[in-house]
Amino acid sequence: MQLEVFPDAGTLADRAAERIAAAARRVVAERGVFHLAVSGGRTPWVMLRRLAELAIPWASVHLWQADERTAPDGDASRNLTHIREALLARVPIPEFRVHAMPVHETDLESAARRYAEALAELAGNPPVLDLVHLGLGADGHTASLIPGDAVLDVDDRDVAATGTYQDRRRLTLTYPVLDRAREILFLVAGADKAAALARLRARDPSVPAGRLRNTCITILADVAAAG
Repeated sequence: MQLEVFPDAGTLADRAAERIAAAARRVVAERGVFHLAVSGGRTPWVMLRRLAELAIPWASVHLWQADERTAPDGDASRNLTHIREALLARVPIPEFRVHAMPVHETDLESAARRYAEALAELAGNPPVLDLVHLGLGADGHTASLIPGDAVLDVDDRDVAATGTYQDRRRLTLTYPVLDRAREILFLVAGADKAAALARLRARDPSVPAGRLRNTCITILADVAAAG
């Protein structure tokens, strides 16, 4: 697990965009397609806007979601709303390569199964994502792997539905698919994340992020979060 520290969230977002762009170019050159999963958060929206300015072979990118809230299409609480505004409206990625989590459906368990099936169809069986961007909550959650939720114990599915958290149920990628990813890139900003970041770095299983077992994790943090 590597840690890189930056003076502020803006510099952090720039560096994250550059890393993702470089990975996309390298992977497409090697294997012809790049599978990227992204999470939500304020710093990531800055990262995505920066990413839209960089040279990336978008026609060869599949964009997935690490998690999503149950809310109507276009709702401000949806990660997809911000992904569309910050990135998709600015780059020539084919619509069929943008894989939105179907959180509008009533049967979330069925929606999770179908998203997992799409992953397996396009990213291998079992699916392997090239890069997963994750955030970190002050409570140690990442994606929508939430403290105390039964989703933390899911080990036989790549996508699962959560219970209610902050007034919304969610769909999330689970530990099995996250641990298979070729690279995980955490963005962590703000002093309120310092304790959670320390536990992540210690792989402390008392917080959800600390339960990841992927060996290719890079953390990009600002000074406040890094302590």
